[in-house]
Amino acid sequence: MAPPEIRPGRRDDLEQLIAILNHYILESHVTFDTEPFDAETRETWFRLFNPTGRYRLFVADDEGVVAGYACSVPLRDKPAYDTSVETSIYLDPDHTGRGIGIRLYRALLEALEGADVHRAYAGIALPNPGSVSLHEALGFRHVGTFDEAGRKLDRYWSVGWWERQFA
Repeated sequence: MAPPEIRPGRRDDLEQLIAILNHYILESHVTFDTEPFDAETRETWFRLFNPTGRYRLFVADDEGVVAGYACSVPLRDKPAYDTSVETSIYLDPDHTGRGIGIRLYRALLEALEGADVHRAYAGIALPNPGSVSLHEALGFRHVGTFDEAGRKLDRYWSVGWWERQFA
């Protein structure tokens, strides 16, 4: 079995991207979104991405099936934050544990190297040892935790923040 191709995301991937995210919205605490998305509500998010800019989207394409995605989006909506991005990664539950996540995230980070990005930030709903390990393996370091910052699935969850510096 060949490893999935890592490539920029395309508009025709959107339904599969939404299905992956909706799984985590409905089944876990790793995203603080609480209502599933549809194509119409996710279209604005998708339009953020540019193949040469700071805001990128990469997918792992496993013979036409999106196995996961990694992306960078604005950290905050203020001009002074322009060279900082927030990164995310989500894998289809059937594609975890195969090394796809590190390849996918590495492609995103390599693309950001030449995109006038100073720092990348990742918020991780805790506990999530797999995500913590992935981020730390890729050069992110823990910079703080917001204790019980969000409520989902009838309990409070803390969010750890990791940052990665670019040259």
